[in-house]
Amino acid sequence: MRTRFWLIAISCWFSLHGPLRADDFYKGKTVRIIVGGSAGGGFDTYSRVMARHMGKHIPGHPAILVENMTGAGTLIAAKYLHASAKPDGLAFGIFNGSLILGRALGMKGIDFDVRELQYLGVPVQDSPVCALRKESGVTNVEQWLAAKTPVKIGGLSPGNSTSDVPRILRATLDLPIQVVDGYKGTAEVRLAADAGEVHGGCWAWESVKVTWAKGVQSGEVNTVLQTTAKKIPDLPNVPLALDLAKTDEARLLLRAGAIEPAAIVRVYVTTPRIPKDRLQILRRAFRNTFTDPDFVAEMKKSNLDINPLTGEEVEKIVHSLFRLDPALLSKLAKILATK
Repeated sequence: MRTRFWLIAISCWFSLHGPLRADDFYKGKTVRIIVGGSAGGGFDTYSRVMARHMGKHIPGHPAILVENMTGAGTLIAAKYLHASAKPDGLAFGIFNGSLILGRALGMKGIDFDVRELQYLGVPVQDSPVCALRKESGVTNVEQWLAAKTPVKIGGLSPGNSTSDVPRILRATLDLPIQVVDGYKGTAEVRLAADAGEVHGGCWAWESVKVTWAKGVQSGEVNTVLQTTAKKIPDLPNVPLALDLAKTDEARLLLRAGAIEPAAIVRVYVTTPRIPKDRLQILRRAFRNTFTDPDFVAEMKKSNLDINPLTGEEVEKIVHSLFRLDPALLSKLAKILATK
């Protein structure tokens, strides 16, 4: 009887004081956001706005700093968060969520279990588009389909949506595309296009319209195709890849390999083995930031969209990717492995 009394007492003490210890933990600390993309790119832009507002939603109000960790199509940042960052709740970050599909496909180099990461959420679900400089000679998809030479599309690396989306478009729509991998981030792809090294790129309209705004508004850059389930309101006259696909298999490949993974391209995670109470603090702060009036106002001023998913919602999508039909996964793996 006495043992039972003490067990109940200890349980009550932990229930009352455990959260207080977690809350106190962040006071006077600095939290790092590890950004897999380069400075000036979409991942970086979103993260820096978040860093200015998220700290007030974490008990103890820690400072939040952005640290860019580029390379291998954001794989370096993903590996760092999985295996090298201390599991203490003082680091979280963003990598390209297409790596999750890459792991499900068994792609070379993605040699860790992405399901072990702890998911915080997504600030906005991506709407991939292909934007091309006018010097490419392609201002609409009809010209692209008829092009005699491949259009050069800049990408980061296989396993990253900037490279995977054009490969899937090439396979499903028979578009003449040459994917040029090796850029550190979308900012570098954009600069390469402006310099004439490539003709353009395929990534989120949510970023293109902000980071390439001058080119889009001047007509120097044309958005010619959208790889989304439905048309983006900003782009009513730009065709959908799904509408151009001629077979059911092509439509399945577009959905499984490009459209559905786009929801988690901007995925924020923290380390495996983080204490559960700190994970809940970060998830709650992440969620509350997106309804913070000051954050919302800055996002609106910067022309940045908010269409979030919670950590729990991201987890469901991640696990669904690992349950795709094996035959479809095999077909996707071959497409994405093609240079």
